[in-house]
Amino acid sequence: MTRLLPFPLLSAALFGMWVLLTGFSPGHVLLAGLVALTVPRVMLVLGVEKPRIRIGWSMVKLAGLVLADIVRSNIAVGKIVLFKPANRRSGFIRLPIGLESRYALAVLAVIITATPGTLWLQHDARRKIILIHVLDLVDEDAWIALIKNRYEKLLMDIFE
Repeated sequence: MTRLLPFPLLSAALFGMWVLLTGFSPGHVLLAGLVALTVPRVMLVLGVEKPRIRIGWSMVKLAGLVLADIVRSNIAVGKIVLFKPANRRSGFIRLPIGLESRYALAVLAVIITATPGTLWLQHDARRKIILIHVLDLVDEDAWIALIKNRYEKLLMDIFE
């Protein structure tokens, strides 16, 4: 079974999404089955390592913080767009990062990009720096401290 379906959840998800998005017809079901069998085989060649995840309160706390930050950022970006304050300045932050796990980095990228007003642009793995664009950049040091203390510590608890 593992040779035919090395990642059964990925195969099931690909098959289900393909059929849901394209419609239920014999041709699409056959094509969905082909994609569900082929793509996981390609993942074997990539050598994807299994993540080490510690399930605990850190996950719950991170999810709550991210949800609250997304709501708060939506309100702040809405105010900026609607009222266009004169003192608003956008800019780039070079954030030194201590995360080693590629999964933790991916989750941090999703968090930063999903939060309105911020965008993950680049990761320099050699120098361990990420480049972030901030819509309302008032204090660069405050942003760096916020991300390191709010997200990075919890992600280290979860993934490292």
